[in-house]
Amino acid sequence: MLTNKVKKRISFLGLLLVSVVTAVFFILKSLSNNILYFKSPTEIKLSQDIVYTKKIRVGGMVKKNSIDISDKEIKFIITDLNNELVVSFKGTVPNLFSEGKGVVAEGRLQDKDFFIADRILAKHDEKYMPPELKDIMKKNVE
Repeated sequence: MLTNKVKKRISFLGLLLVSVVTAVFFILKSLSNNILYFKSPTEIKLSQDIVYTKKIRVGGMVKKNSIDISDKEIKFIITDLNNELVVSFKGTVPNLFSEGKGVVAEGRLQDKDFFIADRILAKHDEKYMPPELKDIMKKNVE
C-alpha cells in the first residue's frame, strides 16, 4: 500500500506530465501554423501537389532587366538559373532590393508561373544567403 506522501508525489508527477505534454502540443501547433516553406522556381514548376491557397516562401535571384515598377505594384522575375517565376508585389520593397541580388518573397501562387507576394525580403549583405538558396543555386550552376 502506498503512503500519502508517495500518492501526492505520483499525483504531482502525473499532473506535471499532462501539463508539459499539453504545452508542447500547443507550441507545436502554433509553430506549424506559422511555418513557411522555402521553394525555388524549379521546385514549383516540378511540383505536382501545389496548394495555391497556402502561404509559401519563394527564393532566388532577381533577374537582370526584369523589374517593372508601376504606380500600383512592382513586378519582377525570380530565377534559380534554371527556371523563372514572375512576382507581383504591392508595397514598398526593401532598400537592398535590386537586380542580380538574392530575394525571398512571401505570399501565394496564382499559378506555376505567377506569384503574388505579401512581403519581400532582400539579402542583407554579400555574405548572407539562405542555405536553401545557396544549395539550389549551386545545383543549377553545375
